[in-house]
Amino acid sequence: MFGVCLYTGARIAEACSMHTKDVYSIDGSIRPRVTIRRGNTKGKSCTRSIPVGGKLRVLLSNYSSQKVYLFPGRHGRGHIHPDSADKILRAAFLELRIEGASTHSFRRTCLTQMHKRGVPLKVIQKISGHKTLSALQKYLEVLDEDLDEAIATLVF
Repeated sequence: MFGVCLYTGARIAEACSMHTKDVYSIDGSIRPRVTIRRGNTKGKSCTRSIPVGGKLRVLLSNYSSQKVYLFPGRHGRGHIHPDSADKILRAAFLELRIEGASTHSFRRTCLTQMHKRGVPLKVIQKISGHKTLSALQKYLEVLDEDLDEAIATLVF
C-alpha cells in the first residue's frame, strides 16, 4: 500500500480505496496503468490513470488480493481505513526510530523526486491530481543538499 503511494503519488485514502481491478486485469496480470477513481480523490474532480513503473510492478507482482478492494479491511469487508494504515506505519516508524514521517511522506517524496529529476510541473500536476500549480508547489521540498547544489552552480 505504501509502495503504491510512493510510486504513484497517491494519497493514502486513494490507495486504501483502490479496487483490485484498478491494478490487475481479470487474468491477474498487472495493468500498464493504475486507476485512481474520481470518487476516491480528495477533490472528487477527475479520475487519474498513472503508469506502473518497474519498481511498483515488482511490488505488485509479489502481492495479491482476491477481494474487491486491493487492500481489504481486517475482516474482509470494505477496504482498510486510512487511519488503520497510519497506525500501522507509525508503529513501524517507531520501531525503526524514524521521526517526522507519515503516510503523506510517500506522496511528498514521489512528487519532490520527480521535480528534482526535471519532470515538468504540468506532468507532475496531472499525476498528483492537484487542481493548481500553486497547490502542487507546496509539496515540492527544498533540502539542504538542493541549496548546496544551487550555490555550486555559481561560477564567475
